Amino acid sequence: MTTDHAHTELTVDAAEIERRTVRRSDWVACNAAFIDCRTPGSDRKENYAFIGGGVSQNANQFINLTEPHGFNTGAAGMPNGISNNLHLHFTAEVFVNLGGEFRLRWGVDGKQGEYVSTDGDIITVPTWIFRGFTNEGPDDGILWTVLGRDVTGGIIWGPSVLKEAESYGLHLTADNRLVDTVAGDELPEDVALIKPMKAKYIDELTTYSVEEMRRRVVQSGDRVYSRNALLCATLPGGAAELALVIGYGMTEDRRQVPNVTEPHSFNMAWVRAAAEEGLLRHRHDRTQALLVTSGRWAITLNGDPATTVELGPRDSFSVPPGAWRAFRCVEAGPSGAGELLVVNSGDDRVYLDWAPEVVDAARDTDRMIDPNGYLAPVGVMVTATEDD
Repeated sequence: MTTDHAHTELTVDAAEIERRTVRRSDWVACNAAFIDCRTPGSDRKENYAFIGGGVSQNANQFINLTEPHGFNTGAAGMPNGISNNLHLHFTAEVFVNLGGEFRLRWGVDGKQGEYVSTDGDIITVPTWIFRGFTNEGPDDGILWTVLGRDVTGGIIWGPSVLKEAESYGLHLTADNRLVDTVAGDELPEDVALIKPMKAKYIDELTTYSVEEMRRRVVQSGDRVYSRNALLCATLPGGAAELALVIGYGMTEDRRQVPNVTEPHSFNMAWVRAAAEEGLLRHRHDRTQALLVTSGRWAITLNGDPATTVELGPRDSFSVPPGAWRAFRCVEAGPSGAGELLVVNSGDDRVYLDWAPEVVDAARDTDRMIDPNGYLAPVGVMVTATEDD
């Protein structure tokens, strides 16, 4: 990856593109990522870390991309009947259901409320509450995850989880290391072991009703796509639609509003396009992760067809900040369109720098970007800025 400082152009070479591509076949599972890995009903979980180590407590967890992105991505793979026990996160935890029926429960005893998630759901769980989930579907289920910030601070397990894990020889140190005395590990003398959270602190945690939690779920039917969200939308090959999920992100539609506005350290949106449509050449200064959920997509870097990677369902790609990129759906999914999930770092809006040919072509169709970063008619803007 090289930069031409004279023109501030970033060139991403083929080797770097390959390194940043995480295909479904590249997923490496860790079966002992957490302290409950021997607890019956939780002993067949598979944990994956794609960008950053997430909250894994196993030093041997394989991580596809270790450089900071401002967020972490990973996945939980769980057979039918397997649970992820109750635990608490300090930073955002967002689930993207890629297939399966998961019962999410929350509260220190898991009885404060429940929600059953199905394919296509995005669920953002509040920080500082205990949560757990069980795959109740007939098949192996996968939850793709996005965690807030580069350093998540780990997790706090429910008191009952820690006590049961201890009976299987598993302990957790204050610096987030898993100690397995059955495997021959010795309890450390220089670092304290994590103790269950005291009842007085548990009592201070925020409670959430089922209705409140439902507002933090974006089901497939909740998505609101804008056909006027991007400068390229009326141009040949650029007719992508955008549905905001978390934060305002990349939209250039001044009236588009996300389902969730709470800061997460990242924003998230769905991109939908028919075959041979997508987003024309653009760039921005944020880290970006792409996940294909339907169809096949071609991601072209540098404005050069020779540096194109094609992605299928459950493949993901990390786009470097400042790199020119274009997204094209090359094969529609079952719904007649391809779907791409886009995650950008930061809580504020993401301002796109469109390639000159896109700007010129859009201008010919009476479209440009106003000073606030939103779409506007050229005829109005020219008149508004003419000298008297």
